[in-house]
Amino acid sequence: MLKPLKKLFLSGAKVSGLYSAFSKSDWRRNKLLILAYHGVSLADEHLWNPSLFVTPELLRRRFELIRDADYNVLPLAEAIRRLYDQTLPDRAVTITFDDGFYNFYRAAWPVIKDFGYPATLYLTTFYSDFNRPVFATAADYLLWKSRSKILHCGFLRGRDEDRTFTLADPTERQRAHGFIVAHALTNNLSAEEKHEVLRGLCQELGIDFDEFCGSRLFQLVDGNETAEMSDGGVDIQMHTHRHRAPIDRALFLKEVDENRRHIKAITGKSATHFCYPSGLVHKRFPKWLRSTGVVSAVTSQPGIADSATGPFLLPRLTDSSSLSEVEFEGWLTGVSRFLPTREHLSAGLHSANW
Repeated sequence: MLKPLKKLFLSGAKVSGLYSAFSKSDWRRNKLLILAYHGVSLADEHLWNPSLFVTPELLRRRFELIRDADYNVLPLAEAIRRLYDQTLPDRAVTITFDDGFYNFYRAAWPVIKDFGYPATLYLTTFYSDFNRPVFATAADYLLWKSRSKILHCGFLRGRDEDRTFTLADPTERQRAHGFIVAHALTNNLSAEEKHEVLRGLCQELGIDFDEFCGSRLFQLVDGNETAEMSDGGVDIQMHTHRHRAPIDRALFLKEVDENRRHIKAITGKSATHFCYPSGLVHKRFPKWLRSTGVVSAVTSQPGIADSATGPFLLPRLTDSSSLSEVEFEGWLTGVSRFLPTREHLSAGLHSANW
């Protein structure tokens, strides 16, 4: 009920001129909107998970709105510096993408280049090296893709092989996904072993596994693609090595250090900005990050940053297919900052343990 009322209010605010007034106000001048994207569809991913995927056409339309309303798109590092120097230009925006899935290279980067916008990619590096489908994400999609079928779990050797799930039922489908992921966790499967589980799942569902892997729907960019984008102006920053943030200082810092070393090896550049995987933030994380030389960290909390915002708790607007155009414009102008929001905790694609 809340969302339709918000859209009705925002539509009225736009027609009445409130959007225009807000976008040109002194209040908006001292604010930074950080946009966040996760996936740009290569096929039907936006139908599977509209909260995390947009189509290339929708991304292009968002950028047209930014361009036509004369917003200033700043590189992340410059935007962070000017935010705290209080020298931001009017209508400041920064564009970020999380994870580093191949769809960024294939579908998002061409749009970014067309508009000439600076963009930051927060890259998680393990699956960039181990360039195969991300296990939990791929399994979730494959189950959705086969939602007209019954899943028999005989391919999960040694664990309730007679268990079945009716995939047409969304709740059953979710349970099937949890069952598969739990199997991998319980048996402490390696990345290679989880890849074989995906192979078995495809065989059970009648999906061509080689064709699925060849599509690279849920694989990350490899080192060569990352280096090419870095040389082409994409800012590559940290998102942990394994897309996890342990509540243990040594393990957390290991994730950051491995991530940074891999990025430096690929790009030749030192990463100093960070994105919390799954948007999960512990109160100790900012102090730990600061000790490693990190200068900023972004969350998944919706909002607009100002100079009073802590540099390790920067909010972002997570754009998606579920966000209407009038809602998107409401965030650009700043009007939406004064409406109720829910904290965005990424799910499915953003399982903390890949």
